[in-house]
Amino acid sequence: MKENIVFGPIFSRRFGVSLGVDLSPSSKQCNFDCLYCELIAQKAQKKMHKILPLEAVIESIRAKLDDGFDNGVKIDVLTITANGEPTLYPYLYELIEEISLFIPKGISTLILSNGSRFGEVSVQRALRLFDIVKFSLDGAEEKSFARVDRPYKDISLKALLDGIEDFAKGFGGELVAEVLLVDGVNDGSENIEAVAKFLRKVGVSRIDLGSVDRPPAYSNARAIDFDRLSEIAQAFEGMFVSLPKRSLQHPTLNHYHPTEELLKLIATRPVSVSEAPMLFDKKTLLAIDKLVASGNVFVKRVANLDFFTTKMSG
Repeated sequence: MKENIVFGPIFSRRFGVSLGVDLSPSSKQCNFDCLYCELIAQKAQKKMHKILPLEAVIESIRAKLDDGFDNGVKIDVLTITANGEPTLYPYLYELIEEISLFIPKGISTLILSNGSRFGEVSVQRALRLFDIVKFSLDGAEEKSFARVDRPYKDISLKALLDGIEDFAKGFGGELVAEVLLVDGVNDGSENIEAVAKFLRKVGVSRIDLGSVDRPPAYSNARAIDFDRLSEIAQAFEGMFVSLPKRSLQHPTLNHYHPTEELLKLIATRPVSVSEAPMLFDKKTLLAIDKLVASGNVFVKRVANLDFFTTKMSG
């Protein structure tokens, strides 16, 4: 069982080198049945029925950290996840409280959640101990939410949004939102505008915008291409938006931008450093380097991902 609980380390483009902890390694246990899920299609459930002993999880993490890693690998994040929803784990607070005592300095704690239980006091208590909390928000209007996330029957969109907003007010770490769009399902302008409006109000640190990139549970979950995602990203003006990595075999690079135009573009939507070579040609990249050297553009780290931005604070 120990080998199944802790996995990696693996490279995450958005968080660096990650050591994963799966709180449901033997089966999918989730209160959503998302259209795009890379796991099996399965009816949403209210709670976990197969619960790992707390001691087994803690022992597995400690043993892996004590064993060290080959080739001098440095771990950036310890990621709490599940084949399903990790906040359903009944001992989440005890787990993060205990492992925080022995995780080496320099490793951030991260949890990947669907955000459905952020309004519950016991869940908030646990989440506040994490350095980075990432939640999904694929729909902020009823129709899109119901179609794409297919939640358990007692989960309402209003309660979910209220819970996220309430948690965000008292959270001192970095809050990251993932927005995954499915072609013809939740990619309409009404939903995108509603999601952007809500995330702007909450004040998330970063938005990871993406689409289907692995075989989904349901065959009618179709991906949106990179160029369309780039256009949709403009709805999140002024916020830090990360786009998925695309193939460099057939890049559609933007040609050189004059300085004023480049500054306006980066001010409108900060660009991740890893994304820039996929968006701009070499001449534009050189212009960005000059703007960084002159102090007009800064590199800011947001939840373990670097961005070019015109504002170093705020």
